Amino acid sequence: MASNPALVDWDLAEWVAIRIAEREDYARIHEGVQLLDDFGCHTERAEQLVAQTTGLVSLEGPACVRVLDRPDWIRANLRSFRRLLGPALQGLENRPQGSGMQLLERVGGIELGVALGWMSIRVLGQYDLLVLEEEENEDQGLLYYIGPNVVAAERRYAFFPSEFRLWLALHEVTHRAQFTGVPWMREYYLRLVESLLNFEKYEQSISTEKFRSYFKRFSGFDKSKDSGVRDIFTNPKQSVAFERITGLMSLLEGHGDFTMGRAGTGLIEDAERFARVMRDRRRSSTGPARLFQRLIGLEAKLAQYAEGEVFVETVDSQGGTELLDRVWECADNLPERKEISDPWLWIERMAAQDDRRLETTGVPESW
Repeated sequence: MASNPALVDWDLAEWVAIRIAEREDYARIHEGVQLLDDFGCHTERAEQLVAQTTGLVSLEGPACVRVLDRPDWIRANLRSFRRLLGPALQGLENRPQGSGMQLLERVGGIELGVALGWMSIRVLGQYDLLVLEEEENEDQGLLYYIGPNVVAAERRYAFFPSEFRLWLALHEVTHRAQFTGVPWMREYYLRLVESLLNFEKYEQSISTEKFRSYFKRFSGFDKSKDSGVRDIFTNPKQSVAFERITGLMSLLEGHGDFTMGRAGTGLIEDAERFARVMRDRRRSSTGPARLFQRLIGLEAKLAQYAEGEVFVETVDSQGGTELLDRVWECADNLPERKEISDPWLWIERMAAQDDRRLETTGVPESW
């Protein structure tokens, strides 16, 4: 990690995020509720169900479960961001320091703090993949459940806790299986992210035209694209990486939702209601919250994740698990962003790939 971290005032980010988190309702509602042992049992069961449903088994052993309050979740994610940004920030150590850089760091801290504070009141669970090999074993493969948000949702929507907690565990365990059960996935994802953070080669390309284009889309006059404020600050190469990451996350989220539903069949009677309520919850923001979602491009991301579930359902309906498993074979088999929107493009690409194999080997593919 850089000795003089630039771009973000981390202490300010933490202060802002925690102030936002603690001002919201139900910040202490989970206290006195038995959550850790409960989630430990549900997570262990979920790992078995996900393995049976998907064939994906973590190569890192059983998951480590932690139940966090909102401030602890904020601190955990700040640590993850600093791990991720550390190598990139080393390239900025020798940049001139002055009032301009200090202002940039404070703005970055406020921006990150507001985003984390807002998310801390909505996130229910998370798999933290940003760990390093040299860290302690107990810090590897962590699954977080945010106690106040879980209990608040259960009470607000009259969810049966045992079923709801298993349902949540299925989703987070699936994400862990995707990154630790597919040998190349975690490294591939982090390589994509790191390509966005190569500040030494980054060419600042903020222009008046970019601002005008963004706010035209933001105001609703142009619906052709809605990626959030980051479009103003990224160059074309970074935009390509963003598209690849967005496509990958759409696939992983869609696969997570699909697996959660299938693995819980017969075990979670209210699974359909849980899914419907959570979808409505994501879409129900109004006023400042809705404005904030549009500003950071979250509305577009939610739509893309819904497309990811449709992609997985379509592929499974056409070729079953055997065809769907092709996405885990290698990075080249991952669906592109346009294929997420139109699953038949990916299905046809896999069929063409099999035709080439048949021409070469004379052995047909079974699917």
